[in-house]
Amino acid sequence: MYEGVVQDLIDELGHLPGVGPKSAQRIAFHILQSDPVDVRRLVLALNEVVEKVRFCVVCGNVSADEKCRICADARRDGTVLCVVEESKDVVAIEKTREFRGRYHVLGGAISPIEGVGPDDLRVKELVTRLASGEVTEIILATDPNLEGEATATYLARLLKPMGLKVTRLASGLPVGGDLEYADELTLGRAFEGRRLLDV
Repeated sequence: MYEGVVQDLIDELGHLPGVGPKSAQRIAFHILQSDPVDVRRLVLALNEVVEKVRFCVVCGNVSADEKCRICADARRDGTVLCVVEESKDVVAIEKTREFRGRYHVLGGAISPIEGVGPDDLRVKELVTRLASGEVTEIILATDPNLEGEATATYLARLLKPMGLKVTRLASGLPVGGDLEYADELTLGRAFEGRRLLDV
């Protein structure tokens, strides 16, 4: 335990996801040893994020404006909607440059263990968006883990009666991976999602 403000800083850093007590201590001492100008820049960036960043009123993605740049882009395909858990997933998909539709950010995944149910996510907003009839396909791009699978299953059951084409991102083996290190679920999915080779 350290004294006063140093311990307060360590405690606050320890609340960040993925930052344990030792990492929090290491980051705190890095900040203490940094040039005061660099620390002020960090504080300014944190303050600006709190003051200026909001969530898009349409899709729930992080945005500096009322609508995010994707929702404001008229060139995007409004008939295809990709449902993701978090804003970071939008960034990951955008990096592929394969998807030209729009997004819906749920704000998490169903997790009974953590007390997160469908009412805690942006599911009602999703159903409201679909009421216009513009969307014809929903791509469920939730994480390939228990929570993501539970969320995808829940959404598929909710949305199929609406007459929409509901698809799920394919999952399987990573490029450069070895079969012997793949878990059973991943290997099973790779077999399910196999495709014909055009030679």
